[in-house]
Amino acid sequence: MAAGFALPVRVYYQDTDAGGVVFHACYIDFLERARTEWLRHIGFSVRALADQERMLFIVRELHVRYLKPAVLDDELTVTAAVEHLGFVSLTLEQCVLRGAELLVHASVNLACVAADALKPMRVPTQVRAAVEASMSQPVTEQEDA
Repeated sequence: MAAGFALPVRVYYQDTDAGGVVFHACYIDFLERARTEWLRHIGFSVRALADQERMLFIVRELHVRYLKPAVLDDELTVTAAVEHLGFVSLTLEQCVLRGAELLVHASVNLACVAADALKPMRVPTQVRAAVEASMSQPVTEQEDA
């Protein structure tokens, strides 16, 4: 991935099933955390977008390929990179990696909607500018929170 954002995540007991393997739905949580931190990294918190811009990004479509399992105590990297920016939506490519090994690959389409009516709206100018700028930046790894 040429441009994007990377978030380190450790697998905890609560993320696993009875066999000690990460439960498939937990990967969706990992992807969400990386998207939220990516937005914060480019200058926007989810709360501020809702309160100040009166807009939300909601998941419109999600395609996930599970390639290999992660297990308890694995150190993972979850990435987010803009694949496409439209007028009222954006699509992110997201990956979950263990070192250089690709475990999960996802494409997530986010719709920009008005916070009150949940109707489609244009991506605000300042958000669009920050997203466009992020598309040309090298991969940035967030410190583990």
